[in-house]
Amino acid sequence: MNPWIFDVLGLAAIGAPALLLIVFGLASLASRPLSEEAIARWTAWCVCCGLFAVVTMFSIMLWTGLRYVPVEIGDWVALPEESFRFQLKFVFDRLSIPFAALSFVIVGVVGAFANRYLHREPGYRRFFLYFAVFLLGMIVAALAGTIETLFLGWELVGLSSALLVAFFHERPAPVFNAQRIWSVYRISDAAFLIAALMLHHVTGSGDFAVLTGSGPWPHGEAALTSAQALGVGLLLLIAAAGKSGLIPFSGWLPRAMEGPTPSSAAFYGALSVHLGVYLLLRVSPILELSTLLCIAVVAIGLASAAFGVIAGRVQTDVKCALAYASLTQVGIITAEIGLGFRYLPLIHIIGHVCQRTLQLLRSPSLLHDYHQLENAIGGHLHYDDSLSRRWLSAATRKKLYRIGLDRGQLDGGLDRFIVRPFMRGFRWCDRMERRWTDLLTGRISRESDHVASVAPTAEEL
Repeated sequence: MNPWIFDVLGLAAIGAPALLLIVFGLASLASRPLSEEAIARWTAWCVCCGLFAVVTMFSIMLWTGLRYVPVEIGDWVALPEESFRFQLKFVFDRLSIPFAALSFVIVGVVGAFANRYLHREPGYRRFFLYFAVFLLGMIVAALAGTIETLFLGWELVGLSSALLVAFFHERPAPVFNAQRIWSVYRISDAAFLIAALMLHHVTGSGDFAVLTGSGPWPHGEAALTSAQALGVGLLLLIAAAGKSGLIPFSGWLPRAMEGPTPSSAAFYGALSVHLGVYLLLRVSPILELSTLLCIAVVAIGLASAAFGVIAGRVQTDVKCALAYASLTQVGIITAEIGLGFRYLPLIHIIGHVCQRTLQLLRSPSLLHDYHQLENAIGGHLHYDDSLSRRWLSAATRKKLYRIGLDRGQLDGGLDRFIVRPFMRGFRWCDRMERRWTDLLTGRISRESDHVASVAPTAEEL
């Protein structure tokens, strides 16, 4: 098989979402808005072209028996003195291909739904512009062959996420919640960057083929010691927890429901919320080097799943309840990764993405159907007693209800233990900087001389 075929298909998989973003972006910059029909047609064609390229690549790999196909687009930044280079490299393997194909399918379905759901909405074009950013970010992150390329897609997904949460910017709540989500993403991104720098310092490269061994996923062996794997892995776990809403960053999940239903389905029910666990799957050879790291992954996963069950049962909004249901499944997937499973979490992700997307897209009409059904029977629907009522005492249920209602006070904990110390430290640095600049410019001495000249002497008193 000629290698140029793989290059063409790889570039087509990346180029299709990039072309979609370029078309929508240039139309907005040139003040030549596209019609709704043209936007829907461009979205459908680019998604279909990208999906066709990924599926064709997968078919050829199955036919030839290949399990790893790299596609390189050259070095964009090269610093030989620092032994650093930013290389756009994409890989097609048993992990990236299913996730990329899933991203194309979900974006295509949600795009077709949004075309009708947002018909004649004033922000229709703005929504699809942000949606194009999201699609490009997901494909870049899914097919990334280096940790820098993965971070590029990671950032595009985070940016589009915050922008779509603040989609209805006429109201203050969406804007405030988007800023809150963006702040949590900053913590996650900082941990990701520090981990990437540590990996460069230890291995001298950000290429996953070097970091996780030469074998195809998931059989690679990371070139790190147990202590190095623990340090880097904990930072990557923090990054994954922030992006996937795991404890202690679960407080932003209900805030993200301020966005339109199509974006909620694609982001927090399907793709974006699974990007953190995808990162853990990609670096799974690093997790295998440290038992303590695997225990931490399992503990955070199980704690997040339990919290999602408790918080989800007390929500009065269907989208928030589905968001916490997603958190429960993402927590279980995280625990599966920590226990050493590889293909099981991947299959779990695919099944959960499809189910949750359907539920979130169905939720607006489902409420309408329930109201019609209750009006027809003249009362509320009857539900059987849950297991919690039969197995737990009233006092225990009341405590769990309070925890769920307060959402575990996770936002308050972040404010107290992360935000306030951070702000206090930087305000202290600001005061020290002002004093130092005042000292260098002589402002302090002039002010002291002025105070001394104005102050009354002992004879005057």
